[in-house]
Amino acid sequence: MYWKKGLNLNNTYYETLYENFNEALNLIEKPLSHNELIELLETGNIPQKQLAALRLDTIKSTEEGDLLLNNLTGQDGKIREAVSLKIEELMNNQALLEYFFHDNIKQRAELFLAAITDINGNICRNIISAIKNLKNNTEFCKIFSRMLTDKILKLIENIDNFDYKDKKYKTNKVIFQLYWCLEALNIFYENVDFHILKSILLKTKDIDEYTIREKTAKILSTNFEDKDLQKAKVQLKNDTNYYVRRF
Repeated sequence: MYWKKGLNLNNTYYETLYENFNEALNLIEKPLSHNELIELLETGNIPQKQLAALRLDTIKSTEEGDLLLNNLTGQDGKIREAVSLKIEELMNNQALLEYFFHDNIKQRAELFLAAITDINGNICRNIISAIKNLKNNTEFCKIFSRMLTDKILKLIENIDNFDYKDKKYKTNKVIFQLYWCLEALNIFYENVDFHILKSILLKTKDIDEYTIREKTAKILSTNFEDKDLQKAKVQLKNDTNYYVRRF
């Protein structure tokens, strides 16, 4: 390869990068059966799992659905992102939903919640898009919504206790997680106890970070009859930030 010229092969990092690039290239070009892709997803290294996930056209069993889900957390970021993209694609196919959601609802709800608070925003976005297909599943919505609101309330509590000057990185991480949790809440808010929902929205409407107020305004764009929420909606309609008041 042309970019290998001048490469110091004693440098382990670049040597590994080069090997992974070549391996990924070979996998792209090599014909692989469905079973071979599943095997790579189960036992492969980082580029093998990444490419296997991206090349899957379908899944054929709950075991294969679980295999994708199990690679959604606790793996290298390249694997997690590829898997999240594939999960979104396959869960948008109603005929395949049962393979991702069949038993142990609490465990799956926990896994999805972990994925929507991943450090990679693409993963968060992909999984929120995927689980919106479970919006009509009453049992999942009940369990997931409770977990989601518990997470949101904890994040808000953390923000209230932050010293923004001294803990910028930690603050940004929590704001980032809250942003994606509110994005998910916008899908599942109808399954949330109204008093809890109201409490969350009345708190998040006043958070300094405009992206949080933006997500709050998006939820409030629904015509709630509650006077306090109507007042909050008007407040955000007059926000100093365009992205907030556009709702």
